[in-house]
Formats: sequence, C-alpha cells, structure tokens
Amino acid sequence: MQCRNAALINNESDNCMKDFKTLVQTRRSVRKFTDKEIDADDLKVILRAALMSPTGKSVRGWHFIVVDDKDMLQRFSEGRAMGSQFLAGAKVAVVVLGDQELSDVWTEDASIAAVTMQYQAADLGIGSCWCQVRGRFTKDGEATDSYLRTLLGYPANLVAECIVGFGYADVERKPQNEDGLKWENVHIGAYNE
Repeated sequence: MQCRNAALINNESDNCMKDFKTLVQTRRSVRKFTDKEIDADDLKVILRAALMSPTGKSVRGWHFIVVDDKDMLQRFSEGRAMGSQFLAGAKVAVVVLGDQELSDVWTEDASIAAVTMQYQAADLGIGSCWCQVRGRFTKDGEATDSYLRTLLGYPANLVAECIVGFGYADVERKPQNEDGLKWENVHIGAYNE
C-alpha cells in the first residue's frame, strides 16, 4: 500500500511499479500491437522517464520526436531494409536523437534514454520495441538517419540513435527464463576463461 499512498500524495495515477527485478524479467520486445490508443498521460510519464535518464556530465543532449501519425509511422517502417516493419503497427513512435556536437557520448546517452522509456512503458502495461537507426540503411542503400532527417527536418548536429515503437501488446510473451542467463559471461576481478 506504500506505493498507492505515495501516488495519492504526489497526485499521480494508481499504477504501481513492480519490483525492478520482476520488471526486468517481464519486459519483452513487442512487435505486434492492438488498436488501443495510448493515453496522453501515460505517454507523458514515458517521456518524463526519458528526460530524467542519466547523461554524461548531465549534458542532456538528447532530443525526442514523438510521432503518432499513421502515414509517418508507415514511412518509419520503410526506413530500414529489414527490422523496422513493426513500426507501421505502433500507436506511437519516439525517434531518439543525440547532439553529436554537444557530447562525445551521445550514443550512450540516447541509448540509456530509450531503454528508460521502455522500462517505464512496461511498468504501465505498454509494450515497446527498439528499432536501431545509427549504422542502418534503407533497402535502397540510403542511411536510415538521412531518410529520417528528410522526413522530420532535424538539424545536422542531431543524429538518430533509434526509434522506439510503443503500443499495447497483441501477443503474450513469457517472462525471460532465468535458466538461460549466461552467468559464464560475468567475470569477477579480471577476465577468466
């Protein structure tokens, strides 16, 4: 009940975060979405999480372009040769940009913000999936970032890291199986074979 009381005090919704351990295990990439719209308040909470995400030297050089127009989402889905088609079915997509002139760790900052949004969305019961932009190309060989820049008009100092598609899951995904965790990839003190 502690979470509910805090929500009431802060005039927030009654949604309570799962413990983070459970949230990490149950958040899965969702590429098929229902027709249910995302509530504007929930979208604001997701974007708030991005704006609170940590950045190198607290520069906060990321920018976020929020798109819910179906025609634009369809165009986003054509922005890569493979792997972007799910964006056509998303209810909302957020293009995550970093300012390469402001920070040399813009890719890390943008990535942290994108993942933070995904965990916040999962906590609200909203599915999401990351679509990589940086280093990817359309089926015609155009850089996906260039393709998006033409569509969205962002300046040259900003570079797209990814697009995160959001919506309510139209498929049920099982939590990650802890038996499959690769603990052998964890090294203590130094790398050991």
